[in-house]
Amino acid sequence: MGNVSRFFCFTMGRNCKAMRTAKEAARGHSISIVIAVLHEAERISSVIDHLKSQNGSHSCEIIVVDGDTEAGTLNAIAHEGVVKLTSEKGRAKQMNAGAKLAKSDILLFLHADTKLPAGAFDEISGVLEDGRYVAGAFDLGIATENWLIKAIATAGRIRSRLTRIPYGDQAIFLRKEYFKEIGGFKDIGLMEDVELMQRIKRRGGRIFILPDRVETSARRWEEEGIFYTTFRNLVLVSLYYLGVNPDKLVRFYRSGYGSGRK
Repeated sequence: MGNVSRFFCFTMGRNCKAMRTAKEAARGHSISIVIAVLHEAERISSVIDHLKSQNGSHSCEIIVVDGDTEAGTLNAIAHEGVVKLTSEKGRAKQMNAGAKLAKSDILLFLHADTKLPAGAFDEISGVLEDGRYVAGAFDLGIATENWLIKAIATAGRIRSRLTRIPYGDQAIFLRKEYFKEIGGFKDIGLMEDVELMQRIKRRGGRIFILPDRVETSARRWEEEGIFYTTFRNLVLVSLYYLGVNPDKLVRFYRSGYGSGRK
């Protein structure tokens, strides 16, 4: 662990020695990385290159699930050993389809515009081997030099630590058997990540937020505008918590997303 990880372990009352032992025992633990995509042909190769550059990637399985019936993103993949399939469009549908094909006992759901921190696979294995946690995610980082977007990322980190409900762009992970036991992602058009984390908490499951940060693209804020994107997201999340059907909310999300990606 780095200094930051050691600091968080201490401040959260975590037994770091036991955690390191679990991580050492779990090295080489296989992980299935499920990436749901739609119109990501220009980005997918760099995503896979990044995953393969990670320590321990040789024991990981990469599954790319395309919501495009023409499989535009899948056709752009030249890497060998990547599991490729098409599915009905919808992030929840696509991630569930990928999880069904997964051969590993750990599932990592990764957005196509999110990069993992160094040592991510050992960190994931260590959390789940610890035994006290059934799921986890990383702290949020956004690839930008814009101070306002950086402030949004900071607010996101505080929110997820207080609520223990990480969002999908924080690279959610959990054991495959547990994911299957709770029924996977609910087939809703939006907020499937939030709904899954809420369900885990209702069942008494513990979710660990790793202090290491993912690096998520700032393209949503850059393409749509910082204030509009932030305001829209806050409104959608608030309406979801107030009980508005996510399948109704998704229309507002997509209408503001020029490329049509979800």
